[in-house]
Amino acid sequence: MSNKNYYDVTEWPIGNAQDDIGEVINSIIADVKRRQTDNDVNKGGKPGAVIYIPPGDYRLVTQVVIDISYLKIMGSGHGFTSSSIRFNTPENELSKFHELWPGGSRILVDIPLDADDEQHKGAAFYVKRDGDPRISSVEFANFCIDGLHFINDGSGISNPENTYTNGKTGIYVASASDSLRITGMGFVYLEHAITIYHADALSIHDNFIAECGNCIELRGWGQASKITDNLIGAGFKGHSIYAQNFGGLLISANNIFPRGANSVYFDGVTRSIVTNNRIHSFYAGMVVFSGNCSENLVSSNHFLRDYEPWTPFLEIDNGIDDSYGLLNICGDNNSVIANHFSVVTNDDKVKPVGTTPVVIRIVSGKQNFISNNHIVSTEDHAETSDACYSAQVNALLTTRTVKQVPVTTVLVDKESIRNTVLDSGNETQVEMDRNSNAFRPTPVPGS
Repeated sequence: MSNKNYYDVTEWPIGNAQDDIGEVINSIIADVKRRQTDNDVNKGGKPGAVIYIPPGDYRLVTQVVIDISYLKIMGSGHGFTSSSIRFNTPENELSKFHELWPGGSRILVDIPLDADDEQHKGAAFYVKRDGDPRISSVEFANFCIDGLHFINDGSGISNPENTYTNGKTGIYVASASDSLRITGMGFVYLEHAITIYHADALSIHDNFIAECGNCIELRGWGQASKITDNLIGAGFKGHSIYAQNFGGLLISANNIFPRGANSVYFDGVTRSIVTNNRIHSFYAGMVVFSGNCSENLVSSNHFLRDYEPWTPFLEIDNGIDDSYGLLNICGDNNSVIANHFSVVTNDDKVKPVGTTPVVIRIVSGKQNFISNNHIVSTEDHAETSDACYSAQVNALLTTRTVKQVPVTTVLVDKESIRNTVLDSGNETQVEMDRNSNAFRPTPVPGS
């Protein structure tokens, strides 16, 4: 039995989904609004709709504007593949590739933009509704949003496809929302994959979000949301996960890989959890708590900091010195417990030369609790390569140790007081004012 609230973009009579899926989806939303006008019919009245995108390539020239609740847009495959590898492969080798472009149910973002346009103008999906109640239960599931190309941004990078700049955004939520879900999606080659303002009960789960300038940005303020079980990797100028003025955010079971300037960046975030993630970066500043972040828990994560092995990006970094720390904290009453840090470095690669790399740094605040963190610091012996996949795998599997490299496992700045540091470095590895803070060193075998 057919359902009038289920739409297939390839069967809708207005517009052509292959030429401009934005026009088609906007027309479908207008039809839903035309039919669902009464908000109280038999204790219902506005059930929303499902819009289905079959596998295929769909160009998006017109921005999709969503201003109704209970709308689910879904496809049949996130379709991610690495465009970065493709665009850094010599042209004469591309004929050997089985595929060149992402696939699945794929939206090609081709919105015409001017250089000075605001970010939301370049969004494939723009969610905004004023008034009460907040827009609720909008869902994006199981399709691909592809920004196609990056552009020359004047930075001097020889290959424009490596700039992570194009003014395009996948999903932009401008107004307060409740219970929005993004699940099973693929995002690739967008300057901003997901930007959401004023989120409540948001779920970003089981997505592939990579090769984007920024992956997940929770801005304005928000509460009680989760970012779980995703594969995430931003560009060197942006954040893999960014949250601003948020309370009750759960970040768990994500695999966050390079080359984001920061893997997780909190600005004024409180009472939130970063746990059970694998976090890999080529730079210092992997996880940052700024703007007086307080009462957060960082626990049971695996941090790996090593160096870029892929030749197209060897001379690029995030501009942060190694004294900054892999985990940098400004705030009160945060707990950092039972994390593993693998620090792979070389004396000639430390910035600035002669600096002792810092793992955990408390810059300001009070009563932070650092306990039972295991820090392994070894010399770098990975080899660089033009082959992205093999270079990265070889670097990950290189664990032979010629010597341990000295690091400062915990540095507590003088502005921070009444902190407790337990079993996270020996007497020589922890730097702090021991009159203003509590310290118990990690025992050294044989001492």
